[in-house]
Amino acid sequence: MHRNARQQKILEIISSKEIDTQEELCAELNKLNFNVTQATISRDIKDLKLYKISGTTKKYKYACFESDDDSIRNRMKTLFRECVQTINYANNIIVIKTMRGNGSTAGMFVDSLQLKEVIGSVAGDDTLLIVVDSNENTTLITEKLKEYIV
Repeated sequence: MHRNARQQKILEIISSKEIDTQEELCAELNKLNFNVTQATISRDIKDLKLYKISGTTKKYKYACFESDDDSIRNRMKTLFRECVQTINYANNIIVIKTMRGNGSTAGMFVDSLQLKEVIGSVAGDDTLLIVVDSNENTTLITEKLKEYIV
């Protein structure tokens, strides 16, 4: 199956079921004869810009932005503010601690800012690690990110 068909199916699945883990999404797709791995699902989630919101029956569920850029930006700011617990740094590394399941949500927001000083980032379940191009810029970027959570 092709990537577009698989990604369309992912959007259908998350709109009809509360899916809160990549493994669960992988299992749902495999039931529908999409032979996928968790790594593939991870890439699809990033491509589709999926994020987690509070679920009704589960603690979290995947959701997708379905509107224009301004509303996406505002929603991302709100999600970032609501999920971030702390922002700290050492040398040229910024560590953002989030509520469980929101490391990638915070990462999507930081990526959307397209800060030239940010070399890259890695998101985990409840942590976002950001590598900045210099120690001096790390302080600057940390302060900028903190503005979004007040």
